[in-house]
Amino acid sequence: MAFNHLPAGVHDALAPLSVTPVTHSVPMAKNHRTDRPPAEPVSRFSPGTVLDRLASGPSRASRITHTEHLPPRAGRHAVWPDRIRPEVIAAVQACGIEHPWAHQALAAEHALDGDSVVVATGTASGKSLAYLVPVLSTLLDGSEAANGRGATALYLAPTKALAADQCRSVKELSQPLASAIRPAVYDGDTPFEEREWIRQYANYVLTNPDMLHRGILPSHPRWASFLKALKYVVIDECHTYRGVFGSHVAQVLRRLRRLCARYGASPVFLLASATAAEPSVAARRLTGLPVVEVADDASPRGELVFALWEPPLTELHGEKGAPVRRTATAETADLLTDLTVQGVRSVAFVRSRRGAELISVIAQERLAEVDRSLTRRVAAYRGGYLPEERRALERALHSGELLGLAATTALELGVDVSGLDAVVIAGYPGTRASLWQQAGRAGRSGQGALAVLVARDDPLDTFLVHHPEALFDQPVESTVLDPDNPYVLAPHLCAAAAEIPLTDDDLELFGPASAELLPQLEAAKLLRRRTKAWHWTRRERAADLTDIRGEGGRPVQVVEAGTGRLLGTVDASAAHSTVHEGAVHLHQGLTYLVRSLDLEDSVALVEQADPPYSTVARDTTSISVLETDTEVPWGAGRLCYGSVEVTNQVVSYLRRRVITGEVLGETKLDLPPRTLRTRAVWWTVTEDQLDEARINPEILGGALHAAEHASIGMLPLFATCDRWDIGGVSVPLHPDTLLPTVFVYDGHPGGAGFAERAFHTARDWLTATRQAIASCECDAGCPSCIQSPKCGNGNDPLHKRGAVRLLTVLLREAPEEKPEEGELEDLEQEKPEEEDPGGEKPGEGKPVRQVPPAI
Repeated sequence: MAFNHLPAGVHDALAPLSVTPVTHSVPMAKNHRTDRPPAEPVSRFSPGTVLDRLASGPSRASRITHTEHLPPRAGRHAVWPDRIRPEVIAAVQACGIEHPWAHQALAAEHALDGDSVVVATGTASGKSLAYLVPVLSTLLDGSEAANGRGATALYLAPTKALAADQCRSVKELSQPLASAIRPAVYDGDTPFEEREWIRQYANYVLTNPDMLHRGILPSHPRWASFLKALKYVVIDECHTYRGVFGSHVAQVLRRLRRLCARYGASPVFLLASATAAEPSVAARRLTGLPVVEVADDASPRGELVFALWEPPLTELHGEKGAPVRRTATAETADLLTDLTVQGVRSVAFVRSRRGAELISVIAQERLAEVDRSLTRRVAAYRGGYLPEERRALERALHSGELLGLAATTALELGVDVSGLDAVVIAGYPGTRASLWQQAGRAGRSGQGALAVLVARDDPLDTFLVHHPEALFDQPVESTVLDPDNPYVLAPHLCAAAAEIPLTDDDLELFGPASAELLPQLEAAKLLRRRTKAWHWTRRERAADLTDIRGEGGRPVQVVEAGTGRLLGTVDASAAHSTVHEGAVHLHQGLTYLVRSLDLEDSVALVEQADPPYSTVARDTTSISVLETDTEVPWGAGRLCYGSVEVTNQVVSYLRRRVITGEVLGETKLDLPPRTLRTRAVWWTVTEDQLDEARINPEILGGALHAAEHASIGMLPLFATCDRWDIGGVSVPLHPDTLLPTVFVYDGHPGGAGFAERAFHTARDWLTATRQAIASCECDAGCPSCIQSPKCGNGNDPLHKRGAVRLLTVLLREAPEEKPEEGELEDLEQEKPEEEDPGGEKPGEGKPVRQVPPAI
């Protein structure tokens, strides 16, 4: 992502779009692997042919840095366990599935044996059927029970869209079973008149962790008959439950298990995950139970062509005169346009809501130049839309009415859209698991598929498109979560006590940290000990103490001032920086200006406008060390991990010209500071290390700042985090360490496990950081290496060569194995430092900062 978030319209100043499909092939660019089979006659939607057409425009082929070809794979069949009801097998066969894949049958066997199991196989490998078949068979058995309710099952999805999609699939599959299977979605969109019927009669309830936390568990007496008969809990897309969100969900599941035990039930947990490292370990951490792993994917796979695409440099210059690449947003919009013109059904995944809107608007403008009727075939899909808008888009995509969709991860998580031919990914999504999850949205019907990763202008994306082995030759990441985080655990102990008073016997379920927290909660007058149990003491709902997605409060409603119409919502954690007074806000292709932000009532009033600029918030940050948990020598310096307090305040915003990104002015803001207690990793350097790296006081602040930016950009390669989940501060002289110090911290209260992962992988992490900076072709730093899109200091000061030398010295003295000699060669080869080309000023002890929106 470019440092200045170049907005809609910037594409007009850049390379023209080529929308005329061609029939001839073009040679692949550098690093094209030679294991691709010889060309054969292909259909119009052969992925190789589609990619050749995309690469046929002016300078297009040179943008492909690597092409990976995954050949087709044959499947391995098995037979369903003989305990599966024949009616269920017949229903599956009626859908055209004669025999299961081997991993489906094995997972069903474990489920029937009462073993909790995680199915961790590739996208479109039939994970849903692996858990649906034993669940439907058990529900069918229960429908014949004398007590009338029989058996029940609960399905959890991370998004409403996925739950609605799964409900449609269950209804289709179970249609021959008539009223024995009664599925229903229970979420915030469910009409109140339907909720009582669901509680009393539905035996397969599909919901999300938020509704389980706020709606079902606090009202468990009304769900007593359902919980008493609960046999299975299905947790779909469980790899998404990571970081602070995953930690919250882990405690919600422990509360569910506690209530089920009180009603005499002990449900089996069935989890489905994209291919992940150590899925059984992550599943056990999530559920608190032993979980069997089924990870041998026996499903067939169609051909997949995966291209890495780097946008070209432009004639524009950014902050400090740095070269700027064409944005991933504009490049993805052009690719989506080309695919739509070819009639290729495609989804473009983008990380931000605003990006999804921009891509759809740009694509529609481009399509209007070719055929105005095609503009209706492209749309945006993101969180924050009203329920009826989301459902209409899902139907249009299912039916084929839409050819192209610009979507956030709201559509990534398992929504079954058959018939898609191509996926364009605007920027690395943060983890390899998410990358393959998004790529797997295409080709779900067994046809060949094309996936294109379009690199953003940042260190990690640039590194990956030039080091394809980091994507294609490395296992996916381990899921990081910390259920013992006191900021997570404390509100769930209160919620559990409000559901049923807590006893000493419950503490083992919630983890060892619970015994230490209970006296603190009692001192805070949230809980009271009576005889042998702790009771919730307040009138308000305990479940309202926390937002399990870690968004720091109720969402801010975006309301059109003139009409009172609700346009959508913005997470509370992002409100200060995105819907402050004067901010430019996009919604479904329309531009609005924010007239006012009422933080008390969580309402932002907007009015439609067409300003020639975009807005970017600026902030200030300070950080203090609260406690050092562990530290190791790093040469003469130290590598540390512990607790910190971060204070952040949005103080102004910049107006940038739409076409060029030129700064038009800065406006002050009066917003309150926000304080965050979290976990951090930090490293210090000594005078001797600075002398060895030839870092003088004039460039010290810039060298530290550049190393901080790049290390934040590279951390998602080593921890299952997003760049926006973490923040950083670099200080030439920190008052707590009394040394030059670089901090990288979790952007969530109490931490999310990312900084801890950074501490344990510090050598590999900083080696990749150094390599990313040193290999960049720019002279003094650019968004591809050391400039950051969220820097509160406007990327000043920065010193690229100083950062390389500093990291070189650090890595030579790393506490683990020393780096290879080749990684240190340029230290001796570099010329002596001349006058600072960037004119950076001394840091003067003032911290420079990079702050996530979660504060």
